[in-house]
Amino acid sequence: MNVVPTMKTPALQSRLPHVGPTIFSTMSALATQHNAVNLGQGFPDFDCDPALVDAVTRAMQRGLNQYPPMAGVAPLREAIGAKIASLYGTSYDATDEITVTAGATQALLTVLLCCVHPGDEVIVIEPAFDSYAPAIELAGGIPVFVQMQLGENGYEVPWHAVRAAVTGKTRLIMINSPHNPTGSILRESDMLALTDIVQDTDILILSDEVYEHMVYDGARHESVCRHPLLAARSFVVSSFGKTFHVTGWKVGYVAAPAALTAEFRKVHQFNVFTVNAPMQYGIAEYLLDPAAYLGLPAFYQRKRDLFRAGLANSRLRLLPADGTYFQCVDYSAVSTLGEVDFARWLTTKVGVAAIPVSAFYSQPRESGIVRFCFAKKETTLAVSVGLLSTV
Repeated sequence: MNVVPTMKTPALQSRLPHVGPTIFSTMSALATQHNAVNLGQGFPDFDCDPALVDAVTRAMQRGLNQYPPMAGVAPLREAIGAKIASLYGTSYDATDEITVTAGATQALLTVLLCCVHPGDEVIVIEPAFDSYAPAIELAGGIPVFVQMQLGENGYEVPWHAVRAAVTGKTRLIMINSPHNPTGSILRESDMLALTDIVQDTDILILSDEVYEHMVYDGARHESVCRHPLLAARSFVVSSFGKTFHVTGWKVGYVAAPAALTAEFRKVHQFNVFTVNAPMQYGIAEYLLDPAAYLGLPAFYQRKRDLFRAGLANSRLRLLPADGTYFQCVDYSAVSTLGEVDFARWLTTKVGVAAIPVSAFYSQPRESGIVRFCFAKKETTLAVSVGLLSTV
């Protein structure tokens, strides 16, 4: 008699037992289901410059379709170095200090994997992008959360609380400016406060600067690259997907001193090895004209101002939006619902999808605030404003 073996999938102990589908996936699916305008997930609904597509196409047609060097093609790394030097006055060696990555999320994870060891503490300033804490945990580190303060000038980092969070186990501090989700920016005084905290320590900095070219009202982006004492201990992350309206291409980079880059590349080569070649060559060619990114502040400020003007007389209270392409609003005059429920109500009943800011905290925290993305066509923003003005 033949015995049929029992089909059984072995149990797997999760590395991230508390992680489920992201709020971005959830709200985007809900927006699709209800045919709502999606101002939730942060991506443009307009095309990139055709010249960029043409540059990538030419690279493909030239046969540049095989493995590029692990650190990225030389023309792109050189163009990145030239951009950083021109904007921020700091020189990074294209050979040993700049690495092209498969988007910013891979860059962030790789930084943490290369320098955080089990038991190390990493200070995270909340609200924070949702990949930060899971990446720290995958590296065996312990996230230590410091919450931003919301005042009349918007969200600000309480540097006294950051200093108080530092211990002998602190390995790294993560900063993000312009900041997702709040739209706030760090200014020179913030960078000086951070410098004062770390200058006599071995603490590293991971500076998420993916929205570096979206700073408004004449303010400048305060990159850590502008501050030599910080640059000497920092991994700086940026994203061509954000800069050139091609989020689906997933191409970014990390700039860091040679000693830090050497450790970064040890991990990078074993999690992605390298990044698709034709897009690297195409972006390198496109970067030759700096107008492509120098015009971004004005481009997105027009959209921000259009969106804010449309909601100025609504019951939604607009928070300051100094950078990124996100606008946070306080809806306390509209509803007493929790943020997730309010975002669902907006999507299903009003027809506009938003993201609850509570989703950016490690522990549930209700502030009565949701985030909208204004990286949309003017027609999309006009429709959204019309719908939101009815609440």
